[in-house]
Amino acid sequence: MSIKAFELVPAIERITLMSEKAKTQIGCIEVCGKNLYIGTTNCFVVHYKVEEKMSTSGKVVFNTEKQGHKYLAIKKPIVALKAASALNRILVLCDGTLTLLNMFDLEPIVGGAKVKGVNYFCVNESPSRNNPFSVEICVALKKKQLQLYTVTEDRMIHVRDFSIPEVALSLTLDGAFVCVALSSQYCMVNCDSTHVQDLFPYDSEHTKPLVKRISKEEFLLSGPNALGMFVTSDGISERPPLQWSENLLDVSYVHPYIIAMNDEFITIHSILDQQQKQAIPFQGGTFLGNFDGRIFIASTREIYSLVPVAWEKQVQALLADKRVKEALDLARNANKFGLSRDKFLRIFRRIQQQAGFIQFSQQHFDEALELFKNGEVDVREVVSLYPKLLPSISNFTRCVPPLHEIADVNQLCRGDESMLALYKNFLRMYLEEIRGTRDGHGYKQEIDIALLKLYAEVNSPELIPLIVVDTGCDLKDCVEVLEKFHRYHALGLLYKYHEENEKALIIWTRLADGHYKDEAFPGLEFVVEYLANLNDHELVWKYVDWALEKDPELAVQIFTERPESEPPTERFRPDMVIDYLHRFPKTVIAYLEYLVFQKKLEKEKYHTHLAVLYLDSVLQLMTTNNVKKEHLDQARSKLRHMLQISNLYRVQLILGKAKETEMFAECAILYGKLEEHDKALRILVHKLKDYGAAENYCLVNSQGREQNLRKRLFHILLSVYLDPAFERKDTLVAPAMALLNSNVAEFDTSKVLQLLPENWSVGLLSQFLTRAVRKSLNYCRMTRVECMMARGENLQVKQTCIELQKDPVPITDDRMCSVCNRAFNDPTFVCYPNGVVTHTHCAKNRQVCPVTGRLFSTKKS
Repeated sequence: MSIKAFELVPAIERITLMSEKAKTQIGCIEVCGKNLYIGTTNCFVVHYKVEEKMSTSGKVVFNTEKQGHKYLAIKKPIVALKAASALNRILVLCDGTLTLLNMFDLEPIVGGAKVKGVNYFCVNESPSRNNPFSVEICVALKKKQLQLYTVTEDRMIHVRDFSIPEVALSLTLDGAFVCVALSSQYCMVNCDSTHVQDLFPYDSEHTKPLVKRISKEEFLLSGPNALGMFVTSDGISERPPLQWSENLLDVSYVHPYIIAMNDEFITIHSILDQQQKQAIPFQGGTFLGNFDGRIFIASTREIYSLVPVAWEKQVQALLADKRVKEALDLARNANKFGLSRDKFLRIFRRIQQQAGFIQFSQQHFDEALELFKNGEVDVREVVSLYPKLLPSISNFTRCVPPLHEIADVNQLCRGDESMLALYKNFLRMYLEEIRGTRDGHGYKQEIDIALLKLYAEVNSPELIPLIVVDTGCDLKDCVEVLEKFHRYHALGLLYKYHEENEKALIIWTRLADGHYKDEAFPGLEFVVEYLANLNDHELVWKYVDWALEKDPELAVQIFTERPESEPPTERFRPDMVIDYLHRFPKTVIAYLEYLVFQKKLEKEKYHTHLAVLYLDSVLQLMTTNNVKKEHLDQARSKLRHMLQISNLYRVQLILGKAKETEMFAECAILYGKLEEHDKALRILVHKLKDYGAAENYCLVNSQGREQNLRKRLFHILLSVYLDPAFERKDTLVAPAMALLNSNVAEFDTSKVLQLLPENWSVGLLSQFLTRAVRKSLNYCRMTRVECMMARGENLQVKQTCIELQKDPVPITDDRMCSVCNRAFNDPTFVCYPNGVVTHTHCAKNRQVCPVTGRLFSTKKS
């Protein structure tokens, strides 16, 4: 596909020398700065001064002025010219002789600056020597030999010779490598190692040998079948070949284009994709060359310049043809001469943005997404393509000059709903990717409102998180959309985010009552949790009654799940809440449980109230028919737990009610609270016959209290087992023996022996007696050990005291306290191990010296 990369502009219309009749034809040219040199076929060197200017119409024109000419008097064509600006010299090849001329007066340099038998020569593009006042050249002799020379102002210094298998017709020197076109093949010569590497053959009858340097140690060669072959110094090709026309006359390179000339056209090829980009009709061409980025072309009588079209214009032309990849490749690889990095990046980002909208219009969404992100496009440019997605307060106007010609996505979709859905899905992905990133910075509201509208339309699960967490959505733009698509729960959350709590509650209560339908609504639990955390107490009380009517057991959480950091207020004082909840008995129990067990309020009225309600609940179940046993057991378990752990309720009140029914376990707990352990244990043993519970009673009621109480409780239990007044006392022998032999029970052995019936045998009591004897012996031995340890400790204290007293500490009238520097008026003092003596009140820490800060060990070594 074509593109206008260059314009052909006349530089010198017609060459004139001595007269119009002179048969002067151009053989070669050389350009150095503003100096243009022409080598003619009749042995003239002509010097022109050429200036490039911009006309009033904006086109490039050339002003030329002839400076002089020189006839070399050989009557042979001049084959090649090369300028050495640092030396003010021109190298001229004519009739097989390489000579030097002065750049300005074109006079030959005398003094031996001449090489004969030359077939072709070239200048080293990357010289190994850094001497600015010399030039390295490579000369191809008419015999099978190459020579290296160093050229100075007045001489050519021979450096080295290389043998080659055939005569060289063309060559290029770059660094240490010479790429040579021989008469039948190409080869690569390493000047350092003299190694000659064959590249590939060619037919010299059908192919003109051409060698051009492309980049460092990379060359372009004219190959067979009209192919341009890229070759590196290693003899390999790293680019695909170029296909150009037959009858190639010359070739040149200016990045990123290869310029080829045949007898009819000048063709422009891109080195990026190896495709032809432009063809310019041109006949009679004799020479084509790149002179420091300026392309000059010569025919037999005229000289033209290929003026490059600005790369920005080329890119815009490619974008206009929707050739996005070519445009981006060209922009990346264009000659950016005169552009700062920041300015180029600004231009390139705009190109990426334009390319992104082209890909967008062609439904290439992945490519468009990448280009939008890399080009840092203003997100509003994209959102504005979707009607009614920008905020109503936005005053955004599209970029000028415009980045695209798209009116909106409706223009692209033309009524195709499936395509419109794809475009909306693309916008959603794009906004999700840039949200919270640098690309979306400053456009939070535009992004969030657009996302909300997109999510609401498709009922996306991302709608709720968008609203809940740091949203930029406002009410003005979003309420209507959420109502339109029936996203009522999201609407309530949006009201909540903007602290419109009452409006949010109106929405949620209608959802809970079934007036609105929304699958995203979590249910009444959500409303209760919201009310529990709402700090507007007036509004909370407005909806408490509604919640209690819906579900009393759930609604009580409004009071029990309040934030811990919430300061106490009169409206939520416990007494007031309890009075309010009396219409819903179960909620009173739940709230009192919260006060007693969670808040741990130690007020008798709350504990008593909760215990009474527990008891009433049990009594009601006991008098109700067909009550499941597990329900009754669960209610009684809660009551017993409350009676056991609390010490703040009115025991007599509860006991009076419990005694009216057969609630023996509860009565036992209550008697225990009154310290009437005998009655409690008799209930457990005689009424309930729960001997394990009786034993556990002794452990629980003595826990955390003095040890003698535990012994006393177990003695009471044993006395209950052995009570001779009990009618069925024989049935309690087994539990009595089990108690005596228990590992957890504690007794005073002498008192136990007094309680035991006289008719019990020693064999029956052997286990208890054995354990008692062992325990007594162990106690005796441990007492003796403790006594001996105390005696040893006493001896150590005495030894320490003697050691401390053996060295006297003289206290005279002149001796002063080391801390306060006052005299000792009291016979008591403190002496530290390091000799520091102080008053007793000055020695604040007996282990640390108050003067030196030294720490003394508190243990005796």
